[in-house]
Amino acid sequence: PGGLGERAIREGRRVLSYEETDLQIDPAKAADGTAAVVAYPLIVADQPLGVLYVMLRDERRFSRQELLLLDNFVNQAGLALYHSRELAAANRTLARKVHELEQLRRADALLSSRPRLDEALDEILRIALEMTGAPHGSFRLLDRRSGGLRLAALSAAPFVAVVDTLPLDESSVVGTAALTHRPIRIDDLRAAEWARIYKPLLASTEMRSELAVPLIGAGGALHGVLNVESPLPAAFSEEDERLLSALATQAVIAIQEIKLLETMQELTEATLTHSTAELFELAIARAGELIDAPLGAIWHLAQVEGAVEPVLVLQAASGGHERGDQLSLHTSLTGQAVLDRRPVTCPDVQVDESFYYVQLAREQGWRSALIVPLIARNGEPIGAFSLYTTTIRTFSDWDKRLLSVLANHAAIAIRDAEQLANLRAAQERQAVAETFAAVGDVAANLLHRLNNQIGTIPVRVQGIEAKSAPALKDEYLAKNLHAIETSARNAMTIVRDAMRHLRPIELAPVSVANAVRQAIAEAHTAPGIEIEALGLEPLPPVRAGVAQLTLVFLNLIENATEALMCRPEAGGRITIRGQARPEAVIITVSDNGPGIPPNLLPHIFELSVSSGAADRKLGFGLWWVRTLLHRSGGEICVDSPPGVGTSFTLRLPRWTTTAE
Repeated sequence: PGGLGERAIREGRRVLSYEETDLQIDPAKAADGTAAVVAYPLIVADQPLGVLYVMLRDERRFSRQELLLLDNFVNQAGLALYHSRELAAANRTLARKVHELEQLRRADALLSSRPRLDEALDEILRIALEMTGAPHGSFRLLDRRSGGLRLAALSAAPFVAVVDTLPLDESSVVGTAALTHRPIRIDDLRAAEWARIYKPLLASTEMRSELAVPLIGAGGALHGVLNVESPLPAAFSEEDERLLSALATQAVIAIQEIKLLETMQELTEATLTHSTAELFELAIARAGELIDAPLGAIWHLAQVEGAVEPVLVLQAASGGHERGDQLSLHTSLTGQAVLDRRPVTCPDVQVDESFYYVQLAREQGWRSALIVPLIARNGEPIGAFSLYTTTIRTFSDWDKRLLSVLANHAAIAIRDAEQLANLRAAQERQAVAETFAAVGDVAANLLHRLNNQIGTIPVRVQGIEAKSAPALKDEYLAKNLHAIETSARNAMTIVRDAMRHLRPIELAPVSVANAVRQAIAEAHTAPGIEIEALGLEPLPPVRAGVAQLTLVFLNLIENATEALMCRPEAGGRITIRGQARPEAVIITVSDNGPGIPPNLLPHIFELSVSSGAADRKLGFGLWWVRTLLHRSGGEICVDSPPGVGTSFTLRLPRWTTTAE
């Protein structure tokens, strides 16, 4: 300091000892015989690198040629030194990057080997402590139910009473990092701004440094905070912060993958133990937790009565929607996902005109939406899975892939439920067919025996009339003998009429309009009840038994009549509508009565439930109606909102030339 070299650096020029009269040659050099010195500053890109000294032992000055040579040499030397330093720095940076990548690669391998979430969190914390050289640390996950940061992993040490859940606010260092979504590196925890909110880990050792890094997903969702601490001040560098941030990103991916695997396992087990509705509710809840979207819905593509084309019918929802809500396939965002067979996102459903339930979205606070199609095993779309957030956000590719995986489970559940229902229906139809075959044999035998016993009564009465004519002059005797003959004949007619329904159905092309007209003619309807048939005449013939189909409509009409008699003041009306489909004819029998009690509705087709109208036939109620339809390949379902009325929807197979 204060010598020739310092002046050369400060002034950016060469300095000659014999020209600087106020400076002296270093005494040690002078004692060694140095008579003259020139000092050249080595400066490249305004960056001082050092000083080049050239000394003369002769008592003379540097010649002009010597100085020119030195001027050129100094420029070359400066550039060489500059590049060598840059190369050394690049090598050090490269070595550091290689070391960091190696650490992250090893961390990835270790995390991949931990199938359980708690094991993975412990491993992440251990790797963080190893990477930064910190002796202590903690790992907190965001608890979406409470909104706090729950303690999930802790390094081994004699801790104080650590708070299990910290609030997501600025009352702690960890909470501040989570709230701001930014790492916080503190060189001295004694500083007033940090000492006020620091939550100590150890009971005996004071912590001086802290590094807290939030775990942020690709879509900006917070997952937790990774925190390391040291008793040394300024223990963590920018490199530590960068390295821990990279580990946090890796940790988010590992946590998401483990949670997805756990969710998949849970849903797989649930398919064996839960109902379809419960499985859907579970899938919506788990998807919301994984993607940080608290609201969701699952829709099924179905053909409903009165709709020209299939619509999306709500199967389950976590809020806002009600089961049975419908969406158009061609004019809704959800329908777009189904038609395009790819995920669809909406930044803000409150202002998107293609979102059907805009008003509901505003009432419920829905903002961004992610919708993926439900794809069946054959590649055909069968519905959609939608999630909604309460804040505007952008969904990542991971979010889309994750929801698509869960949607596949929902699609499998829908198809399994349909196949199970079809299997049960087939088994039930088979059981009914076998039962009717057995009962038919019994009925035929019973009818034969009754005919032998009761059928002889009219014959014997006629014999008495022929051989005992004088005795029949007694009016009382003649009248009662005639009554006996009439009763016997009526009894045989009733038995034959009842038993014929137990015989095999002779399937034939049947006119629905004719069957309905016959049923209306036979029905016992009360005065004031209006029966209206709409759209039945153009319907194609259906595959059924003539007598059996008439009995079905007769039973439904008389059931509706009895229901309407409970509210005579309302003005009774029974409406029978028909609609042709490519493979079936849909008939709806509706009334404006009081409806079926909700507790009875699930059991309305059971054998033990009957109605007065049905009792006039065989006493089997609507079970009999459904059985007759099943025997001819048809189906029936009921919809009865309390106080609105009841609608029975019949699906009858169309008659074709190949029908049996």
